[in-house]
Amino acid sequence: MTRKILVLPGDGIGPEITAQASRILAACQTQGLDVEIEEGLVGGAAYDEHGEPLPAVTLEKAKAADAILLGAVGGPKWDKLEDLTKRPEKGLLGLRKNLGLFANLRPAITYPQLASASSLKPELVAGLDIMIVRELTGGIYFGQPRGIEVRDGQRVGFNTYVYSESEIERIGRVAFELAQKRGKRLCSVDKANVLEVTILWREVMERLAPEYPDVELSHMYVDNAAMQLVRAPKQFDVMVTGNMFGDILSDAAAMLTGSIGMLPSASLNQSGQGMYEPCHGSAPDIAGRGIANPLATILSVAMMLRYSLSEFELAQRIEDAVGKVLDDGLRTADIASEGMRTVSTSEMGDAVLAAFEAA
Repeated sequence: MTRKILVLPGDGIGPEITAQASRILAACQTQGLDVEIEEGLVGGAAYDEHGEPLPAVTLEKAKAADAILLGAVGGPKWDKLEDLTKRPEKGLLGLRKNLGLFANLRPAITYPQLASASSLKPELVAGLDIMIVRELTGGIYFGQPRGIEVRDGQRVGFNTYVYSESEIERIGRVAFELAQKRGKRLCSVDKANVLEVTILWREVMERLAPEYPDVELSHMYVDNAAMQLVRAPKQFDVMVTGNMFGDILSDAAAMLTGSIGMLPSASLNQSGQGMYEPCHGSAPDIAGRGIANPLATILSVAMMLRYSLSEFELAQRIEDAVGKVLDDGLRTADIASEGMRTVSTSEMGDAVLAAFEAA
């Protein structure tokens, strides 16, 4: 059965990095991957064309796809749009909400070749392999009421932090099941000493724990978790947390690996449909210069093959190809180091493609 993949290049460096990932997808097709690939507009590019960051035609294509590859959205060009619903980021949030992409998997893996590129000492990050599971469709980013209004003669901004038991249980099960397949350790991150929402979060996690007796569950306040990530990151296996905390912690963990440009992510719904994207943003300051790192996007294709398409062998071949290129000393500017060869976005794509095809 032919499966559908929707590629959404987006803004900034998005078109450059998704172009290289699409080349890998095309190579997978020559290896027997039966997929139909089409493109669509989202974010600022969609606003410029359609006046909406998530046009109906894009959402229709997304709902029909088995998997989505997203580049990045946003940039200063659209930062001053007065109608906040028109900003590029609303396109991304709309995809997550409309597709029910509640489970965000963000691995933080330090490749041996890049241990010295981390801002931490190599011995602290060598062999690092953390999976951060972030709830993606609830919490303060979606809670109502929200807004800015005038109270007592001054403007007041407000947001609502809310989670239901079912939302917490759903993401908790994803995290427990991932921990079962990994090191069997799960750390749930909350702020239960201050926030009632996370008191409930902790209670639900504790309630689930007996169903997964092989997994060791621990709890950590988010401020301590942030500190521990930079003090002793290898103590963690799987971390699970809410939308806002997960957003912050996963970006912090990404930098432990040497560059956020190395890290893919997956956002899954209950049917296995997923949206796959690099953890970095649109990097408008380097857009069009041909220096962006495409490896996170290429590795997002590997996650797509593994989690949505069940093409495990092809996924491993892509990951092995990335490792081979790093072994060969090729680096984009963000991970460049002395003695290594600095290459462009397209040259890195060329190298990964050659290594994949030679495997």
